[in-house]
Amino acid sequence: MITEEKKQTIKLVIAIFILVLILSLAVICMIIYEVEGETNMPFKLSKIVAIGTAEGIEKEKGKEKWNFAIYQNNDIYFYIDQNEQAAESQDILIKNVAISNIQITNKPQIGTIKAYMPNSKAGRLYSYEDQFLVQEKLEYKGASQSSSTNLEIGSKGGTALIRFSNANIADYTSDKDEQIVHDGTWIKKVGLTKEKIEFSVSFDFTIQTTKNKYQANITLDLPTGNLGEEANTHLEKTDMSDIVFKRVK
Repeated sequence: MITEEKKQTIKLVIAIFILVLILSLAVICMIIYEVEGETNMPFKLSKIVAIGTAEGIEKEKGKEKWNFAIYQNNDIYFYIDQNEQAAESQDILIKNVAISNIQITNKPQIGTIKAYMPNSKAGRLYSYEDQFLVQEKLEYKGASQSSSTNLEIGSKGGTALIRFSNANIADYTSDKDEQIVHDGTWIKKVGLTKEKIEFSVSFDFTIQTTKNKYQANITLDLPTGNLGEEANTHLEKTDMSDIVFKRVK
């Protein structure tokens, strides 16, 4: 016969077992979340495109015909698409998308990295004036459609962009060139190599919807491709398994 004391002991053991099981499952869920993050966001980062090039910014006229400061530019495009849940609902919209906490984790041997926002100056998507430098963050507001120069992104999905520029990597003066081509061949023309200008940048990428806010840290190694030998480089990233979005308050 099982005594009352043994019954209580058995109940205690079962209770402890259940508690340990619940805690174990909670820990497993937390580990999975840390690794995989949000798996059913209403809006997802579907593609990142990085375009690398270079251009000469004209300096004050001197004796020479051409007088340029050379900038190596990396234009980054972020494509955000909605899932079926957001497509079927009129209540789930993008409120804003932000790029913040920009850190140069691996500095180039030559030059200084600056982040620029698009602007509405006629004829140019980017201008190198200080007023267009990204300070604490670059934010795109949700709107009826994407407009980079107005810093707006479609509330049902769209595109956000930013430029990471390696500023003034060299000066170039000449009286011999009949014409100047502004592309990645500048790198070779001024005697540089990709190894001297390559860098890594990390930043937080945030998608805030009318329901929740999601954030991931993204790291990019720039410039892509064989810039210098190529006029322009183009990289499309569609595998986002290394970019983990988590819900934030």
